[in-house]
Amino acid sequence: MAKSLPKWAPWLALLCLVVPMFASYYFDDMFSSISYLFQDAGLTELGWNENDYGRYTSGYSVLCIFGGLALFGILLDKWGVRVAGTLYVGMMVAGAGLVTWAVLGGGKQSSTLAYAGCMVFGLGSEMAGTVVNRSIGRWFKDGAMAFAMGLHLAIARLGTAFALVISPKLVAEQSGHVYSLAETARPALVGMGLMAVGLILWAVFVALDAKRFPKSGGTENKSDDFHFADALKVLGNKNFWLLGLLCVLFYSAIIAFKKFAGAILIPRFGIPAEAAGWMVSMLPFSTVVFAPLFGAMVDKLGKGTRWMIIGSVLALAAHLQLAFAPAGVPFWGYLAMVFLGFGYSLVPAALWPSVPKIVPDKILGTTFALLYWVQNLGLLVFKRLAGSILGSEAGTPVTVEVMFSGLCVAALVAAVLFARNSRKNPGLGLDRPNR
Repeated sequence: MAKSLPKWAPWLALLCLVVPMFASYYFDDMFSSISYLFQDAGLTELGWNENDYGRYTSGYSVLCIFGGLALFGILLDKWGVRVAGTLYVGMMVAGAGLVTWAVLGGGKQSSTLAYAGCMVFGLGSEMAGTVVNRSIGRWFKDGAMAFAMGLHLAIARLGTAFALVISPKLVAEQSGHVYSLAETARPALVGMGLMAVGLILWAVFVALDAKRFPKSGGTENKSDDFHFADALKVLGNKNFWLLGLLCVLFYSAIIAFKKFAGAILIPRFGIPAEAAGWMVSMLPFSTVVFAPLFGAMVDKLGKGTRWMIIGSVLALAAHLQLAFAPAGVPFWGYLAMVFLGFGYSLVPAALWPSVPKIVPDKILGTTFALLYWVQNLGLLVFKRLAGSILGSEAGTPVTVEVMFSGLCVAALVAAVLFARNSRKNPGLGLDRPNR
């Protein structure tokens, strides 16, 4: 039985949940706006080239894909958010620590060690995100769930914005300069400081959750206890697969793009690295403002599937501009970031609050984890593909942007199919207001 706490308690719990995710988002994108460092192995003492960097970033998804998310999602529903969440946050911090150690130490094996660290970090981060969504779904079950999820996305993505802006300042662009290991590792050291703060606030959340939900398992009522056979029910849910398709296609078109933003925007629009950092930082900065607002809009107005369609159209328009707008004109890059930022706010604000509506609460953690599994499958493929395209002799920013545009077209088709299924199944309440 859940216990009553002051009205502000859910918001304190939300704060404690989002700070570790802020740290995770920062660490994941700490090299995005300075990815030009890896265009030539001779630019840094670390000695990474574009393929090394692409391999490193793709490590985020490896363990997630090969069984990690599915297994750990089941454990989340079986053990509950406090026990499982502590394990996952610990994995996130440990993986980030290994990446930092590898970049600081350098050597021939640095890319392999960083790759391994990114694998552990990625699985821990994705499962920590699952824990956060699972917890928000429980703490805000009868309230402003979409707004809370939007606020979570806003603050977490502020970590990405912070990374995109601060990294070019931590590793200042210098013509003809060979960057030392200590210089290259500065963004990672900042990330480890953020991780330490996140660990402290996670401990506070565990104490709050134990007081609000004394039962240690994943659900509140014994009749709703999780059984392993319940996980199989998710795979037979048509709505799960439609959301999964939208998730993998849409997020691949944005997250994979961010990883190579510097290598795309700088040559396309003739801007310096710091300006490219500010340009792409419009993505997370826009979500800071609009994700909570769009979440509140979904809570009040409903029509979530329509917003998914609109967001997919905006993302497509953005990538078409990045691919075909006149070269050397920064205006088009900024305009594309505006469109992409709106899409990046609209789709998640409607997508994630839809998940608790399509499955029972007792398998919610498993469902979120499986969605993240599908998402990471796409991220692994398209990060490596983007790195291969840009690292090849024939590869150009336009070529890789054509790939991202194709992903947006496919995401739009998935959103339309999900909206059609929502109309056929009004009992799910996918387009009804949440309050």
